[in-house]
Amino acid sequence: MTVDIDQATELELMGPVDYLILEFPGNRMTGEAFPMLIDLVDRGIIRILDLAFIRKESDGTVTTLSQVDLERMRVLELALFEGAASGLLGQDDLDEAAKALEPGNSAGVLVFENVWAAPFASALRRAGARLVATGRIPIQALAGALEATEPVG
Repeated sequence: MTVDIDQATELELMGPVDYLILEFPGNRMTGEAFPMLIDLVDRGIIRILDLAFIRKESDGTVTTLSQVDLERMRVLELALFEGAASGLLGQDDLDEAAKALEPGNSAGVLVFENVWAAPFASALRRAGARLVATGRIPIQALAGALEATEPVG
């Protein structure tokens, strides 16, 4: 893959890129969270790079959900994200994401840029900084840690 000067400049100016795999039991994607996702995009906090929906059948087969499937499942607002495909997320990635799913469940797979952090990340890159580790603390672990620090009695 060859990166031209414009692409290299754009990459230097980008914020960190994250991905999420959000599992939904069965076909219970309601679209309730879409307005919040749209708000994040509208306010320039994140930029959607890729968005796909998959289902892991009870026999382990993975299918990518089509617009018709999603409408049948009443996922709203998807049209706003149609075309959110940077090419970063391929079928191999969706197959890998499906390994995290329980059979019979569906998932949204989201790749997004943290636009809010772009100026900070660019400044760090110019200074020669290099990301050597990253991670997230699940809310359950945070709640458990906070609970453990509460005084007894």
